[in-house]
Amino acid sequence: MSVASASVRAVVEAGGKPARRLMIALEQRLEELATGHGVTLGRHAGDTIAAGGKRLRPLLVFLSAGAPPPETEGLLGAAVAVELVHSATLVHDDVLDGSPLRRGRPTVVAAGGRLAATATGDLLFSRAFAELVRSRSPASVRSLSQASSELAAGELMQRADSWKVVSTERYLERCRLKTAVLFRAACELGALQGGGESETLGAFGERIGLAFQLLDDVLDVIGPPERTGKPQGADLLDGTVTLPMILARERDPELRALDLRSIVSTAQAATVCARIADTGAPEVVRGRALALIGGAKELLATLSERQRWALELVADGVVERYV
Repeated sequence: MSVASASVRAVVEAGGKPARRLMIALEQRLEELATGHGVTLGRHAGDTIAAGGKRLRPLLVFLSAGAPPPETEGLLGAAVAVELVHSATLVHDDVLDGSPLRRGRPTVVAAGGRLAATATGDLLFSRAFAELVRSRSPASVRSLSQASSELAAGELMQRADSWKVVSTERYLERCRLKTAVLFRAACELGALQGGGESETLGAFGERIGLAFQLLDDVLDVIGPPERTGKPQGADLLDGTVTLPMILARERDPELRALDLRSIVSTAQAATVCARIADTGAPEVVRGRALALIGGAKELLATLSERQRWALELVADGVVERYV
């Protein structure tokens, strides 16, 4: 499994044997899908899926259905669909950004070119909805379809905002669309399969998804490349102005006067990141993220003790990325 960290292993344990079996079945199904569409696409799709990460979104699907979750084909299909949509967005993002690395590995666009990467992302998107049909739930299809549309809107917003210092409110809405809506959909899909409160769990997912993105933006500023798998200040280099920079400019006149398009090398980006860190802005953003996590946990009060505990562990796993 790609759930290597201690915190994620603890989440799976909290879900009991059914959760462990579902995570194993998830990996098996993802591997089957990656190798079933020809050698070239299969290799690129397989590399993308294998890069994996912690599988937080499928975990949210499973645990939003219950702790332990029901071992049904519909629930497994929903979790696979969410992970495939996530993988597709990463491939397409890398095409748009021209990113050479993702989690320390060459991206599809770097390894196979723009056409291969675009086709790989399209394949992953199409397979996601083919898998979701197994849920036999029109409401689940609507939920993931809405999230997919919002993801696209968020990407368009980010493109429109390139090299611009936007308001905090616009930045947060962009993060909601770019990241948080898929966390929301994961929780909604699980709740729909398990008969839970999809609206409440969806709100929980959206909050931890937003916190996830805020902390990711903090890591871009202060995280070492060997941990993040990308150069420090990668966002600055591709013109994405995030909240640490927005807040730092309010505190540092030299950053406020800086022409963002003048940052063209990794060395320059690292220097600017150090200056952002000196303003204390990353810690302010971290505080916002922690507040979101706390608010998300408060939404779980009506759940069973075991399910609440498991989902709180997922929320804590988001914070683990930062510490």
